[in-house]
Amino acid sequence: MNRLRLAAVSFLNARPITYGLERGAGDEMFDLRFDLPARCAEALASGAVDLALLPLGSYATSPEDLRIVPGIAVASRGPVRTVLLAGDVPWQDMSSIALDAASRSSVMLLKLLNREREMSPSLVAVDHDEIGTAASGTRGALIIGDAGLRLGDRYPHIYDLGREWTALTGLPFVYAVWAGRPGMVTPEHVRVLRDSLRAGLDNRAEIARGWADERGMDPAVCESYLHNNIRYRLGAEELSGAAAFLHRAHTAGLLTRPAARLRFFDDGRLEHPTCNSKLAPALPLPRSELAFPRPNTTRSVDGLLADAAAGLRLGFDDAIRLYNDAPTLDLGAAADARRRALHGDSVVTYIIDRNVNYTNVCVTRCKFCNFYRPPGHAEGYTLSKEILAAKLQETVDLGGVQILLQGGLNPDLPLAFYEDLFRWMKANFPLAIHGLSPEEIRFIAEKENMSLRGVLERLVAAGLDSVPGGGAEVLDDDVRRAISPLKCSTDTWLEVMRQAHALGLRTTATMVFGFGETPAQVFGHLEHLRALQDETAGFTAFICWPFQAEGTRLKLKDDTTAMRYLRLFALSRLYLDNFPNLQVSWPTMGPDVGQVALRFGGNDFGSAMIEENVVSQAGAVFKLSAGDIERYVRTAGFEPRRRNMRYELLPA
Repeated sequence: MNRLRLAAVSFLNARPITYGLERGAGDEMFDLRFDLPARCAEALASGAVDLALLPLGSYATSPEDLRIVPGIAVASRGPVRTVLLAGDVPWQDMSSIALDAASRSSVMLLKLLNREREMSPSLVAVDHDEIGTAASGTRGALIIGDAGLRLGDRYPHIYDLGREWTALTGLPFVYAVWAGRPGMVTPEHVRVLRDSLRAGLDNRAEIARGWADERGMDPAVCESYLHNNIRYRLGAEELSGAAAFLHRAHTAGLLTRPAARLRFFDDGRLEHPTCNSKLAPALPLPRSELAFPRPNTTRSVDGLLADAAAGLRLGFDDAIRLYNDAPTLDLGAAADARRRALHGDSVVTYIIDRNVNYTNVCVTRCKFCNFYRPPGHAEGYTLSKEILAAKLQETVDLGGVQILLQGGLNPDLPLAFYEDLFRWMKANFPLAIHGLSPEEIRFIAEKENMSLRGVLERLVAAGLDSVPGGGAEVLDDDVRRAISPLKCSTDTWLEVMRQAHALGLRTTATMVFGFGETPAQVFGHLEHLRALQDETAGFTAFICWPFQAEGTRLKLKDDTTAMRYLRLFALSRLYLDNFPNLQVSWPTMGPDVGQVALRFGGNDFGSAMIEENVVSQAGAVFKLSAGDIERYVRTAGFEPRRRNMRYELLPA
């Protein structure tokens, strides 16, 4: 086997990533060298190396179609301590800024933050070795890497750009990823790189001491930095942060071509090329090196709740035990503690969007749906562009940022219909397209005799931004056959999401309960989602709600009360430990229950939906404006903030 040539960043923050490699892991696979971030990018561009720990800005500006090793990053949420703007005067008084050109991501981040602050100081590149003393008078300096750890209080004004980014967006910032050309990295390479990081995370104290001793630094500072400032998982929040950065940079004109999507090397689990192939069962996957340990299943109910509240992973049997035995208020308290650990105790987000059902013609005939009409029915419709234009413009006028575009499985609509629709929407309206459920994508693929990935690639090229989690109901084929026998299987639903994530799309996940499902089927659903999130980190949020039976052919024979909703909602927060966000379902439960759910693990109040047609035709009658949502959030004790689908905070 030819050894891959690797270039890694020569800063302390990269050493946990390369720890195992430096100690012989994968010697037969890799040839490792170290350099400054920008030089790693240059080595990859020139062909001198095959894989580089690349600044995100370099990935975005590369003319080549690069791929990323999944799961590994150099990132931060809040202060990073090694990307700093320093000076003798406040930021707004800096007439110029010296740039450490060793990292293109940091420079791009500074330019973006300058734009957000409506400031335009002149920028001048300075050699990395001279940047620590480059600030003087009204000239500031962008200082990156280990020099930031040595800076101390040398300057009266120091701004941590990691903190500034998170304050602006509410998201982590991704500084660097392993990236290379397609086909260069195998699943075995990915495994060894992850093993190297796993070993490094276990030995951060040793890494910090050795680094400090060699450079005359404080070991405690180095260790705190590796433990408390740098995040190494490329998870759902980090992917959303990266996508937000690339989108904002493109909007600001800092990227001359359309914002690059994060696309990934195969890690050995993306093995299903078409929707018509027989899919392997979506079994629970082993946790990655960044996993929480499993709690001891012999613990008491109180012990299990304490473990889960602290972020330890609940086992399947543990969750069923809590479902059966834990007091409701205790479940809520544990879920609330977990929410506070993830999101603090101040902000609750929401979005302004419009749920546009472009067609109600559908061949699936789900027993629980009161919205669809079969082909040829007098009440069937497909919206014209004239009607859509009025809806989309009204959405823009009301402050909307997104269209949730879903419909029935209309056999008269080819893939070209969606491509034309998406391109027209993007050309005429500044709205993100959160569109087409996995079931719709599966239907299009079968109609066109294409693979799921092929359909998704064409939809992305036409303007698709993200995929909603509709059509999941309960991810158990016995339940699905009983309520919607013509819908796709559990495995196919998961495979659509797997392929979407591999193409860089972020998606949501849902569950509709109340069909008579068992606790084992409920937690089987959550286990499928948790396992796929372990694999891809592509879900941004989870939403659940009870079946709305009014007027449908499926009669209500189950508990869909607010109490059961709150119990399942709290357990979802505890079980889905790798999902960053949980959205409350006030459209089905009412805003008062939505407020309570914010203390049962919820951190998002959902959508001020300008339009909704499906659950409203099955008995859900609640409607709230953005002002209504903000009042409910405030009276629940939180600060409301608008967001987009990536959960990036929008200007107040």
